[in-house]
Amino acid sequence: MSYYIAGVDEVGRGPLVGDVVTAAVILDPSKPIPGLADSKKLSAKKRESLFSQITQHALAWSIGRASPQEIDELNILHATMLAMKRAVQGLSIQPHHVRVDGNRCPDWHYCSEAVIKGDSLFAEISAASIIAKVTRDAEMVALDLRYPAYGFAQHKGYPTKLHMQKLAELGPLAEYRMSFKPVQQSLVNRHGQLAGK
Repeated sequence: MSYYIAGVDEVGRGPLVGDVVTAAVILDPSKPIPGLADSKKLSAKKRESLFSQITQHALAWSIGRASPQEIDELNILHATMLAMKRAVQGLSIQPHHVRVDGNRCPDWHYCSEAVIKGDSLFAEISAASIIAKVTRDAEMVALDLRYPAYGFAQHKGYPTKLHMQKLAELGPLAEYRMSFKPVQQSLVNRHGQLAGK
């Protein structure tokens, strides 16, 4: 009987905008994918190439997410845990064991372990980190096409200097996480400026 291990990772806890995206992957031991590593250490081109290999060769893979509204309601940690649950529940094969990148697992019935720096240690977590990162980056590029003035394709929603300038200038969109301090601050500043006009 096969024993299925899923790897789980998230991307997008730090950004001010968009969903937190998680992925769960069960790799096929008979089809190893060379070059799997922490998605942050790979070039965008390499990630894209590995993404297509993972989606073709993995036994199962799934994406879970939590929306900006859920993040505002639950806080980013609980929303991430919810997104991880959704990713694992969405797998077409249910795993016997789950390895989660980081220092905690969601509250669920799966046999699981949290692995700090797991995306550098276990191929299935690396694969999950690549799936989540490529998916979220593509969503930021799509958002950039809708709102080019914000520069989402460049900063991917993270609070870079450019992003903070654009947020101060233009104000937040509905896709922003309103509970995040820089977003709240931009609202306060904009209302102050508008009131002062």
